[in-house]
Amino acid sequence: METLTIHTKNKAQTEAIKAVLKAMEIPFESESTYDPEFVAKIKASEEEEKYNKTKAIKTDDLWK
Repeated sequence: METLTIHTKNKAQTEAIKAVLKAMEIPFESESTYDPEFVAKIKASEEEEKYNKTKAIKTDDLWK
């Protein structure tokens, strides 16, 4: 048995690698390099955006 570390450049490459491993029935583990607390905040923000619970601010208005 051997462990490989693969550094993909983008999500498309990651998904392609996962698809190949699944097709070949090779078990794998995937972990995020982001802090789980940060990921939770981003996901919560995405949910708020889905239900229009966000407010758009023009860039020019940020410093007024």
